[in-house]
Amino acid sequence: MVKIGNIQLPDFPFLLAPMEDVSDPPFRRLCKMYGADLMYSEFISSEGLIRDALKSKKKLDIFDYERPVGIQIFGGDEEAMSLSSKIIDTVQPDLVDINFGCPVKKVVCKGAGAGVLKDIDLMVRLTRAVVRNTHLPVTVKTRLGWDESSITIDEIAERLQDEGIQALTIHARTRSQMYKGHSDWSHIARIKNNPRIKIPIFGNGDINSAQKAKEYKETYGVDGIMVGRAAIGNPWIFSQIKHYLKTGEELPPPTLHQRIEAAQRHATWSVEWKGERTGLLEMRKHYSNYFKGICNFKEYKTQLFTASTLQELDSVFQKIQKNM
Repeated sequence: MVKIGNIQLPDFPFLLAPMEDVSDPPFRRLCKMYGADLMYSEFISSEGLIRDALKSKKKLDIFDYERPVGIQIFGGDEEAMSLSSKIIDTVQPDLVDINFGCPVKKVVCKGAGAGVLKDIDLMVRLTRAVVRNTHLPVTVKTRLGWDESSITIDEIAERLQDEGIQALTIHARTRSQMYKGHSDWSHIARIKNNPRIKIPIFGNGDINSAQKAKEYKETYGVDGIMVGRAAIGNPWIFSQIKHYLKTGEELPPPTLHQRIEAAQRHATWSVEWKGERTGLLEMRKHYSNYFKGICNFKEYKTQLFTASTLQELDSVFQKIQKNM
């Protein structure tokens, strides 16, 4: 069993990555249905939270059916991080996660996310500010370092553990790699094998199949695996991986009916949470992923994109079911 503070997870847990504009409550609910063991909110700006920004506050929504669930924050200012930790405490998630890994320019330019990889002393101070201002377990997600010539993850792991974090997720790329090239999990294995490291170490990067999850589990000895982009439009990846690890057999790919069912649920929950107009608008980015590889689907994709009510959307799904 893997423990983060008083949170008990399975022997080898699978985590859903916090992804901006993806990992909202409707999507998390779907991934939980298909076997995700621990999930996180989209990342939330600490500055936005203390300014009472509506978008940031909306991201604090969590529901009992998705527990255990963590809220992830980012920022480059110690006071903002400590104040936002206190705000997060009031909504009672199971843990707080700090994002030191987001490589996006607008975040990095503010000295937050992966931008903090250039200043490990600041990373330590920001972590301390969060740990000291919450009663919740604190975890961190980060990358190997800024670039290939500055792989600093060894120092980061030791120093942040010393500050009191209770788990560390490592995306096995540098910031300069963004999401390109191959992730190098050998660095994660080295952290895991460091006798000083006592906290759970989770690996992230390039896990897009059950076979790869098994291979990386056995090769690198991590305590669990975080799945990110491979879960978009593919929440079944969690049940596929778990089935393969348990039986050595691959589950068949989802049928058209299962794809429709998942997309329909996702859209319904999205509308319930965001309202019909916004919920349907924000679902558009998901349809291509749910129906990836389906031949002659272009006409239906257009209809899914133009549906302006849940009722219209349901009738498109019925047409797909009947005609394909």
